[in-house]
Amino acid sequence: MNRLLAIPGLVCLVTSSFVAIGADGPESLNPTLDPYLKEFGLPALSAAVFKNGMIIAAGAVGTRRAGENIPVAIDDKFHLGSDSKAFTALLAGWYVQQGKLRWDSTLGEIFPELKDKMDPEFAKITVEELLSHSSGITDNTLGNLIDGSYRQDGNMDEVRYWMLKETAPRPLDHPRGTKFSYSNLGYTFAGAVLERLSGKTWEELVQEKIIEPMGLKTAGFGPQASLGKVDQPLGHAIVDGKPKPMLAGPNGDNPLIIGPAGTMHMSVLDFAKWVAWHAGEGKHGPALVSADTLKKLHTPVIAVGERKDAAAGTPKSGGGYALGWGKVQPTWASAPMLSHDGSNTSNLATAEFWPDTDFGFVIMTNISGKEADDALHRLAEALYKQFGNGK
Repeated sequence: MNRLLAIPGLVCLVTSSFVAIGADGPESLNPTLDPYLKEFGLPALSAAVFKNGMIIAAGAVGTRRAGENIPVAIDDKFHLGSDSKAFTALLAGWYVQQGKLRWDSTLGEIFPELKDKMDPEFAKITVEELLSHSSGITDNTLGNLIDGSYRQDGNMDEVRYWMLKETAPRPLDHPRGTKFSYSNLGYTFAGAVLERLSGKTWEELVQEKIIEPMGLKTAGFGPQASLGKVDQPLGHAIVDGKPKPMLAGPNGDNPLIIGPAGTMHMSVLDFAKWVAWHAGEGKHGPALVSADTLKKLHTPVIAVGERKDAAAGTPKSGGGYALGWGKVQPTWASAPMLSHDGSNTSNLATAEFWPDTDFGFVIMTNISGKEADDALHRLAEALYKQFGNGK
């Protein structure tokens, strides 16, 4: 059995979380991952498998930058994209537990100074509707709002408030609660709610209430590489059928203003710790929220419906969407899984787990598009058959 014994810092217990790595290190997934690079044109690929709060297998193969030999390491950072949404939902759950928020708290209640200028239905949008993509808000105006955000003064929380204020008078794109419409704008507004409650930016809240207590030392926001450097895997756009490295900068990531919807990055091991913590539904520390709150986050609110042309990193057809997580029955699994994909259009990540068996895995690559999406879904099936399915 291959082991990752030579990687510094890998053979250890995570002191601030019960999610651990065994004394002999996890089994190496590198032989499993390697063939996917050539077959699907991936610059790099990383994955980790967990069971009962233990990371049992992990690997990272490929290069940080296509066309160059800069090997990735197991602690290299990859982008989460929309997998960041689960962090926003968890923060909301924390405030609900503190009695400072309700799942049915409305935007009109949270922002009373704007209520008279809100569209009546906008004022009735609940926190649960924002987090389940059932608020009636789509991303139709997101591009214009992002353009306008660059001309606003203030910190992130002030600009997100401006985006909400600009949208509030407009009619909803469809009636609340009637259908699933994937909305990064809705999650940005959920971030604005958390910022109103706390007086801090969403980024500060994630750092303070999740990253630090869980010991996610590689976690951060924005492009995973530093400006002007290839010190982490670069994302890659597909241009004329070939991967084009995207350096850190304005075009290297999602706009930071939509952070609550998708600007986080971290290593595959830290990503696995985060998702394994969810898979335990309260069995693994730290006790950020109660087991009941975790189950609430994992319980579907609305059917996703048919989304055959869904972009990579967004929910596909079928299943239901909970709060930051989707629930779906894969054809290759014996039970439904909780999952989420994420992409900033130049990276792709997926998290899949089964709370009933406290098992799952995460997969990350530094390119997006159909080929990458196909690769991650095929690898997910392979990992399930190798490590899951009652084994």
